Amino acid sequence: MTISMYQASVPAFLSMLKNLTAFLDKAEAFAAEHKIAEDVLLNWRLAPDMFPFSRQVQIAADFAKGTPARLAGAEVPNYPDDEKTFAGLKARIAKTVTFVQGLSAKDIDGSEERDITLKVGGQEMHFKGQVYLVHFALPNFYFHATAAYAILRRCGVELGKRDFLGGI
Repeated sequence: MTISMYQASVPAFLSMLKNLTAFLDKAEAFAAEHKIAEDVLLNWRLAPDMFPFSRQVQIAADFAKGTPARLAGAEVPNYPDDEKTFAGLKARIAKTVTFVQGLSAKDIDGSEERDITLKVGGQEMHFKGQVYLVHFALPNFYFHATAAYAILRRCGVELGKRDFLGGI
C-alpha cells in the first residue's frame, strides 16, 4: 500500500494545527489564572537567538498553508505576522485550516516530481515535491510546533505528550 502526497501532508498539518490551538487555549487559561500578561508568554523564547512563542506558531501555520499550496501549484496565501494575542494566533490558525481544507487530494496527489522553488534566508532552494514535503517542510513544521510546545512547558503551562500528539 502506498501513501499519497495528500495523505502525507494535509491530515498531518490539520491535526497539529488543532493541537496548537489547544496549546493556545491552555496558555491563555494559564496566563489568566497566574495573572501573567499575554505578551509575556507570547514573547517568551527558549534561548536568546530563538524566535519567541508567537513567531513559532506563525511559522508553523505558514508551513501548514504553504506546503500543500506549493504541492498543488496554487498561490500561497500571505498573512501579515501581526498577531499580538492568543486570540489573534488562534484566528491565524483557523484561517490556515480553512485554506488547507479547501485543497483536495486531486490538487496535491501526483506532486512528487513537481518543481518547488523558494527563498530561504535570501537563498533560492530547489526541490522536487516529495523531497520538499518529507525532508524540508514536515521537519520544519514539526520543529516550530515542538518549539512552541517547549516554550509553553518551560513557562509552566501544563502540557504533555498527549497534548502534542492530540487525538490520534
